[in-house]
Amino acid sequence: MSANAATVGAVPAPQAGFQPPSLALATIGLALASFMQVLDTTIANVSLPAISGNLGASANQATWVITSFAVSNAIALPLTGFMTRRFGERKLFMWATLAFVAASLLCGLANSMGFLVLARALQGFVAGPMYPVTQALLISIYPPHKRGQAIALLAMVTVVAPIAGPILGGWITDNYSWEWIFFINIPIGIFSSVVVGRQLKGRPERLEKPKMDYIGLATLVLGVGALQILLDLGNDEDWFNSTKIVMLAVVAVIALAVFLIWELTDRDPIVNLRLFRHRNFTAGTIAMVTAYAAFFSVGLLVPLWLQRNLGYTAIWAGYATAPIGILPVLLTPFVGLYAARFDLRVVASFAFVVMAFTSFVRSSFNLDVDFQHVAMVQLWQGLGVALFFMPVLTILLSDLEPHEIAAGSGLATFVRTLGGSFAASLTTWAWNQRTIVHHAQLTEHIGAYDPVVRQAVDALGGADTQRGAVMLNQMISQQAAQIGFNEIFHLLGIMFLIVIAFVWIAKPPFAAKASSAAAH
Repeated sequence: MSANAATVGAVPAPQAGFQPPSLALATIGLALASFMQVLDTTIANVSLPAISGNLGASANQATWVITSFAVSNAIALPLTGFMTRRFGERKLFMWATLAFVAASLLCGLANSMGFLVLARALQGFVAGPMYPVTQALLISIYPPHKRGQAIALLAMVTVVAPIAGPILGGWITDNYSWEWIFFINIPIGIFSSVVVGRQLKGRPERLEKPKMDYIGLATLVLGVGALQILLDLGNDEDWFNSTKIVMLAVVAVIALAVFLIWELTDRDPIVNLRLFRHRNFTAGTIAMVTAYAAFFSVGLLVPLWLQRNLGYTAIWAGYATAPIGILPVLLTPFVGLYAARFDLRVVASFAFVVMAFTSFVRSSFNLDVDFQHVAMVQLWQGLGVALFFMPVLTILLSDLEPHEIAAGSGLATFVRTLGGSFAASLTTWAWNQRTIVHHAQLTEHIGAYDPVVRQAVDALGGADTQRGAVMLNQMISQQAAQIGFNEIFHLLGIMFLIVIAFVWIAKPPFAAKASSAAAH
């Protein structure tokens, strides 16, 4: 933090108590922009085959449509604090949203894979500040007793948008063309930018002119970029058996080590790591990252398992997993209204118990589980999700100064994003490894001349012995993958229970300091 910021840190935020002409309209504008931005993290996933086919690229090249967005987004997120200090939250929101619209237009007009990847990288970068700034703006315009509702609304967006992304993306691609998954952002983004710009016009903001921390910026870009690419390519490149992965790891470790040392000792860092001096911010961020990584793993593994092991199509896998969003949508208004009446640590703990329970239920699944059972477990996990985000977000923001909220939200979202990336890479790697181990264990006692084995091969293949052997091996592979799936979900259940300990490190009160400022 700069010396200037430290001097005025105890002064109530100048925007405290500001009310837009229409709170409802301002909320709709902010929520739509946030939904659009979060939606775009997943909407392109199911459209990759259509995109690569249309642009004449390979499947591996198409994955960079996802990777380029994730890398640039991860780099931009921790810069939110610097940009809000320099430009103000309202202007930053408007500029970022309009830039997102422009980048979306470029994505839709792309006529080559290289151009699309560059446009997605731009889209990811300008999307970085949107969610944290939206969070800060919502908290600032709501009266103290309603700020829980604002945070709950963003929590619902965080949950529902990634779920809706693949379903909406698949529907648009099947019925129109892949370009429209980007073109739909244009009217939404323009509407949000204009509405929020007008509704928040005249909102006082404290601006500073921090010096550009070029060393911090360079090491951040280099370290985070290398780390994100490492995580995205790790499984395909066989991790540290690949020279490319080893080099990326070395670059990431050195750059991030220099970044941490520099940012902690610089008088005016580009990323304010001193926010971790706040107890609730630190405890809440650790809880958020750990729980989100486990939650992200669930969202990744269940659709993969449904398609690989149970033979579901992509759209039916989407239908089976979609019920997880039902209860968050229905319960969010009530969570926002009433959760603050309870100890938020109790609410969060109950949420994690529910999510642990559903993970343990999945750890007992087998290859005969039906659609209804899968969907019902997803539905019940939604109860935990509905009660998870709002309490933990409130806890981690509760002891930040008003002017630190945007920076704190950006930093917490950045770490959460990296946690999701780690989870995506590690869980798929772990599932593959456990599948290999269990396949070896299941086949070690199978002999080609065993009468029972020969009988099974004959039953499966009839006169074609080779076909029967292939089918038997496929059955064994499915069983091995199922055992690995069950083991990972047992571990995820334990992770959700461990998170409860971090929640209880935080200390009340959990009302944001911006609230108390507004009350004076």
